This record gives sequence, C-alpha cells and structure tokens, in this order.
Amino acid sequence: MSARNAILKRLRERLDGPLSAPESDFSVVTGRGWSQEERLARFERWITSVHGEVVHASHDDWTRPLAEVLAERGVRRLALGREHPVAAEAREALADAGVELVEVDRDIEGWQQEQFERVDAGLTSTLGAIAETGSLWLWPTPDEPRLISLVPPLHIAVLDADTVEETFFDVVERHGWANGMPTNALLISGPSKTADIEQTLAYGVHGPRELVVIVRHAGTAPGEA
Repeated sequence: MSARNAILKRLRERLDGPLSAPESDFSVVTGRGWSQEERLARFERWITSVHGEVVHASHDDWTRPLAEVLAERGVRRLALGREHPVAAEAREALADAGVELVEVDRDIEGWQQEQFERVDAGLTSTLGAIAETGSLWLWPTPDEPRLISLVPPLHIAVLDADTVEETFFDVVERHGWANGMPTNALLISGPSKTADIEQTLAYGVHGPRELVVIVRHAGTAPGEA
C-alpha cells in the first residue's frame, strides 16, 4: 500500500466517523441576476477597459469583420485550426483574401521559431465569457493549441453572445469543470500586459499586444440595419 493510500485509509477509518465537507454558502459568488444583455454589456465594458477590442457581428456574417480586422492590421500569416466550425468557416472565407493560413496541429518543436517570428495573428474559438471580470474562457485542443492565443502579437477570439455567464463560479458549476477539466483551461481578460517597479504598464511583453473579440449574435448585430 502506498503512503498516500495509507493516509487516506486512516482518514476513512477514523473512530469518530469519516470526514465530511462543511456546508458552504456560495451565494456571494453567484446569483447576480443579470439579463443576457447586461452580461454582454458588462463583459464588453471590462475587457475594453484593459485595451481589448470588441467587434459585433451576426452569426452568419462574422467572417466579414474578421477579414476587415486582418486587412486593417496588415496580417499576412494567420494561425488557426481546421476542425472547429470557427476555423473551418474562416478558412473558407479567407481562401482568396491574400492571407496565408498557417497549420497549427503539429509538434511545437517543429515550428516553434516560425510561430514566434513569422505568425502575425492567431484565431481561436471560445467556450464562453464571464461578465463579472470581462474574461474569455478557452479549452485548448490539438486543433486549437493554447500557443496560438498566447504567442502571436494579435489574438482574435470568436465569442457567441449567448455564452456569457455571470461569474466564474457559474462557469465552473454549469459546465461541470469538476468532472472533466482539461490539462489547460485559459482565462483571457485582455492583451498581455506587465508593469515595472514604477507601475508603468507595457503591453505585449509576454504575449499578444492586441486582443480582438468578435461577438456573434444569433440575429442582427447591434448597430446593423
């Protein structure tokens, strides 16, 4: 019997009975009561306050603003997956846009230098967002490895408007993180930033200098006729 199992055995066989988890009051970290519109507005306010940019689009036409973002920033090489619907739709829309689409499902040792030196932007899907903190949450996969959101100078994330939750607790509970959390779960609350001893913020030192969130709406996006 291992030392770990021996300790657990002694705990289970305590004379005064097994240990039980204390009752906890989670009301302070959930139950904000915000509507879906309020959640999205709060998310946008927080993420733009730290230099994130939000672009609204309809679900059926989101690749048009994607192409505009790439053109405005002079992106020539875009890293993205293949299998996820977001990546598949982007590939189809950008086939004749003059942007080189960089494959990402390969061993990092084989293209590490290329990724750090010659990729202009990375495109990823998201699983949702958190209104209270203005954060995106992503679960990386071989098709969308975490480095395409952490290394290129520009990260473009696609978020469905109806997937914004109120708090981090709501995300963890509603999506069953306790039963199936991946090796890496990413919470992204803006472009990379750091500060020196004088508290002067610098962006892009340890990751993307820019974050653009394309929010897809089921109907007509705000501002569209």
